[in-house]
Amino acid sequence: MTAAVDFLAFGAHPDDVEIGMGGTIAKHTAQGYKVAICDLTAAEMSSNGTVETRRQEAAEASAVLGLSHRSVLGLPDRGLTGSAEQLSAIVGEIRRLRPRIVFAPYWSDRHPDHVACSKLIEEAAFNAKLRNYMPELPPVQVEQVYFYFINDSGEVNLITDISDQIGTKLAALQAYRSQFAPPAPGEDRVRTPLTDRYVQRVEARDMLLGQTRGWAYAEGFALRRPHAVTLF
Repeated sequence: MTAAVDFLAFGAHPDDVEIGMGGTIAKHTAQGYKVAICDLTAAEMSSNGTVETRRQEAAEASAVLGLSHRSVLGLPDRGLTGSAEQLSAIVGEIRRLRPRIVFAPYWSDRHPDHVACSKLIEEAAFNAKLRNYMPELPPVQVEQVYFYFINDSGEVNLITDISDQIGTKLAALQAYRSQFAPPAPGEDRVRTPLTDRYVQRVEARDMLLGQTRGWAYAEGFALRRPHAVTLF
């Protein structure tokens, strides 16, 4: 069984997690926390890049962020139906990695796969604690599920200061050249919303959020359940 991690962040595709919370990951790995990313799909339906290209780019981004583990479940891109088989695959990953905290995409986003991923992760985190569900693997009680933002923002319930990590986050995003670099003349790539200064817009979003607390940059998260503290 894979060694336990502190945090496990799920994305529908390679680069989703880096967009939403790359700075938060870098901040925690630098402090010794074990962080893993699980991509539900290999992004085989992407307009640019191949599955192998995306795999190589994800490996480069993982090294930049200092991840302890990264996996791809191989679920179908644009085919996240919420089936029992897909749900059990995600529960299995949670139980193998035994995270204290789980992260998922925000439940409202322009990309249907991000929405489907959000719902799947929320259900999987619930099922992971049921000892009679997939009894071949020990149950896991996830303390909290946090939702990060990719394309569309919502109500931010919690923010983290990533002023010192913005350079690391941008380096991780720049590893995904097939997705974010503008296509060169004659290159077998097409223009998409991602190739049109998308990374710059992510940086601007993080800067604007940081200004709400007097920080240079911040990443925001939403919660379904209250964030618990013992002391202020």
